Amino acid sequence: MANFLFVLSRDDNEAATRCFQFAKIAHSKGHQADLFFIDNGVNWADSARDLNVNTTTGDCPNDYLPYLVENQVPIGV
Repeated sequence: MANFLFVLSRDDNEAATRCFQFAKIAHSKGHQADLFFIDNGVNWADSARDLNVNTTTGDCPNDYLPYLVENQVPIGV
């Protein structure tokens, strides 16, 4: 088992979607995954934020973030 720290520093839908996706994949494979929001990435901690905006590949943050919350993957701000 490996430890992964995913750092999100941008207020960008594509970057957030990938960050959440990679954290979900790592965690679902049995690895320890942690997320940390810095700089403009802290805007993703807003519970009123629309998480259903699609990326160019058709997925969105809401495809991955609920898994992370449900599985209590640590998210630091």
